[in-house]
Amino acid sequence: MATTKFLSDVLGTQPAPELWLVLATAVAALAVTAPRTVWRLSRNAVTIAHEGGHGLVALLTGRRLEGIRLHSDTSGLTVSRGRPTGLGMILTAAAGYTAPSLLGLGGAWLLAAHRITLLLWVATALLIAMLLMVRNAYGALTVLLTGGTFLLVSWLTEPQVQAAFAYSVVWFLLLGGVRPVFELQAKRRRGEAWDSDADQLARLTHAPAALWLFLFHSVALCSLIGGGRWLLGL
Repeated sequence: MATTKFLSDVLGTQPAPELWLVLATAVAALAVTAPRTVWRLSRNAVTIAHEGGHGLVALLTGRRLEGIRLHSDTSGLTVSRGRPTGLGMILTAAAGYTAPSLLGLGGAWLLAAHRITLLLWVATALLIAMLLMVRNAYGALTVLLTGGTFLLVSWLTEPQVQAAFAYSVVWFLLLGGVRPVFELQAKRRRGEAWDSDADQLARLTHAPAALWLFLFHSVALCSLIGGGRWLLGL
């Protein structure tokens, strides 16, 4: 009976929050992505999504995932084994900068379908799976704290709190997916990111890195616009 009720709660729908709450969570997400001082801390969560995207696509394309590292300077590293060229490697390299925005877009779709609880539990499961592949202490602590937060909110809080948390997270992913691409573009302009994902993709595909930056920008901005419309019910 308990299992049946749990599945019913997870797979069922929940009431949509009022518009003021949706707008308030958007403002809250903007407040932790726009100011530089706050962004230095909140960017860790974007790095989790970035490296998780590399890792997930590596597995989906048949590569062997060796491990993930997350660092206190908000950088990260995902190591996978397989062919050094080919479609699998290209998709894996392209997944990092697009992952936060696409996860946000997927989350917005679930919230538009009133699947708040399902979103929280899917996110928790992904974080637990990622924790198993993290290979350094700081990364493990970061993912553990993030996953623990999702678990506590999913398990212990009231529906209104769950809704506020879920909308805040999705807004954060949509907004937080935009800024790293602009930061990468600025670093490349200064000659500081010679081995970035865009440069790796340029070497893999013989297409200019600027083209891959345009793709990253397009995914981030289109996800923000589309996901924002879903969240606002437009």
